[in-house]
Amino acid sequence: MPMWKRNLYICWFGTFVTAAGMSQIIPFLPFYIEHLGIHDTASVERWAGLIFGSTFLISAIVSPLWGKLADKHGRKPMLLRASLGMAIVIFLMGFVQNVYELFALRFVMGTVSGFISSAVILVASQTPKHKAGWALGVLSTGGVSGSLLGPLIGGFIADYWGIRIVFFDTGLLLVVAFFASLFFIKEDFKQPKNSSPSFREIRNMIPNSLMLISMFVTTFMVQLANMSIQPIITVYVKELSHNLSHIEIISGLVVASSGLASVLAAPFLGKLSDRVGPRKVLLCCLIFAGIVFIPQAFSTNPWELMIYRFLLGLATAGLLPCINTIVKKMGPSSITGRLFGYNQSAQYLGTLGGAILGGQLAAFFGIKYVFFITSALLLINAGWVVYSTVIMTHFQHRHKEVHS
Repeated sequence: MPMWKRNLYICWFGTFVTAAGMSQIIPFLPFYIEHLGIHDTASVERWAGLIFGSTFLISAIVSPLWGKLADKHGRKPMLLRASLGMAIVIFLMGFVQNVYELFALRFVMGTVSGFISSAVILVASQTPKHKAGWALGVLSTGGVSGSLLGPLIGGFIADYWGIRIVFFDTGLLLVVAFFASLFFIKEDFKQPKNSSPSFREIRNMIPNSLMLISMFVTTFMVQLANMSIQPIITVYVKELSHNLSHIEIISGLVVASSGLASVLAAPFLGKLSDRVGPRKVLLCCLIFAGIVFIPQAFSTNPWELMIYRFLLGLATAGLLPCINTIVKKMGPSSITGRLFGYNQSAQYLGTLGGAILGGQLAAFFGIKYVFFITSALLLINAGWVVYSTVIMTHFQHRHKEVHS
């Protein structure tokens, strides 16, 4: 088996384990905050927002730094740093005695996190160009699969053994990811001559900076769209359920439907992007996702919503892998880590912004308007991708004419 393919499968396993571990924690943060002595509902919500958001805000700030170090020292050390660092911090969370200690550790976790983004950089930098779309699509299924199973595992553990055990279990999973990366991932890394280029030098290495910026904007918008509805989807399911029983199970099925569709579609869309080009697949997926958001607002029951969420998952399966493929091709391998670091910052900011935007829109205008506004943002973003592609093509033609 080629080294890049073996590394892909190990990174898939590590990504799956990391996503499963992290998704065990997020749904139960409010319960843990109550367990730590905060019982007023408004205070619980406020602390949950601060504790959830602080990690992503700090991660957005430090991601370019980790990308720079990945270009300078290699991608494998970043995997080891992230997995071991998160394992220690999350394990310590199981011992906290008040909400201030939890907030501080979540803050620290934002500085050391980044296993999945480091795995993307490693796979993107090692995979042959004609296989990049497929490889990044396969890698994305690890994160989605872990995110689907994590809440189920975490709920079972919290119910039978207590919520603190969830943190110990997650820390142990990340230790497994650390040792899998340490012993099985191989990297033939050669430090580039200019291992610390300035921002201006990086810009000069990129043939079309407008297209790269449009990818960062698209990453932000895609994550904003995903997270705008994610925190309130269970509330919407409850509104649509009327007198149905087992609302918790129904909500879980609705949430899982989009993830299941992404797992099924991502490898196929990755292969398709290798054949026809990632820009075409990205544009089609953006338009389709923007359209599918609209009928969700008119759903009359949870099962109808589940169908639309499944269709949405088919579209979102091609978004981030196609963006990552384009980013990989935008510059030389010596700055791949830095470019992905910037892109990861955009993703973290989209996660944070989406969670805030969705909640505020739902509170002021109603949940249905969250779907409409999210749809509009994705369709506008599709127009922006078309515009940047046209501009890039125009400059390429002009460049050829000048040199001919």
